[in-house]
Amino acid sequence: MVEIKIDLEKCTGCGTCVDTCPVGVFEIQNEKSVVVNLDECLICRACEAQCPENAIEIIE
Repeated sequence: MVEIKIDLEKCTGCGTCVDTCPVGVFEIQNEKSVVVNLDECLICRACEAQCPENAIEIIE
């Protein structure tokens, strides 16, 4: 099972993770990124790599 940690202190709500994720794991809510479809995560780590604030951590 995968866990996705979002550091809300670092997250600016830019939406890069939403745009990068191929399966729609993220949404922007209240100007922050939120995991809404964890079961769909492919563990491709694109969100982690593309986040300009380094606010996303994928834990396997």
